[in-house]
Amino acid sequence: MHVVIMGCGRVGASLAAALERLGHDVAVIDKDPEAFRRLGPQFHGRQVLGVGFDRDVLVEAGIERAGAFAAVSSGDNSNIISARVARETFGVDHVVARIYDSKRAAVYERLGIPTVATVPWTTDRFLRTLLPEGTATSWRDPTGSVALLQLPLHEDWVGRSVRDLERAADCRVAFLMRFGTGILPESRTVLQADDVVYASALSGTITDVTSVASRPPQEEN
Repeated sequence: MHVVIMGCGRVGASLAAALERLGHDVAVIDKDPEAFRRLGPQFHGRQVLGVGFDRDVLVEAGIERAGAFAAVSSGDNSNIISARVARETFGVDHVVARIYDSKRAAVYERLGIPTVATVPWTTDRFLRTLLPEGTATSWRDPTGSVALLQLPLHEDWVGRSVRDLERAADCRVAFLMRFGTGILPESRTVLQADDVVYASALSGTITDVTSVASRPPQEEN
């Protein structure tokens, strides 16, 4: 597949190298000729000087035959404009833009442009490294409103149903990992020993959800 990357910073250069290792044909766009030095001598793709939302520059980079486009420059505006041009003008199927402003990312997601919101994503990565297992999110939507997290499940939940856990913790069980296999549970699915439970919850409730899951279930009066 031919992939066009707009931005030859550290992320763009690393992405280009990774794609080439996987056997893809890559073109990289940047307005600074010195930026291409990051690609190194092992890069065999095309280097195009210019701005990534210029039609002629995109055509020179092979956008008309591209199966994917990534906008990873240091500017939110440049990234989203070039991503929209790639999607709406040239009909590229797979388009993604790096966005620093999470609020903007939410808007562009609604416009159909997948985004990587750098700050929230990096924050969650740090949390997963710093905090005990199960207390940090595995995924968060671009607005930061909904999170997917691995629940630190107390052993006494074994034998109880997914419905019981959802009602007690005020969350939704998204899926289970059971013996290395993903399972989409029903409300009546019974939790088993060694199940790894992933649940979705509102961001402001994560502490409460994990607290309930990590304690034995409370019997109803």
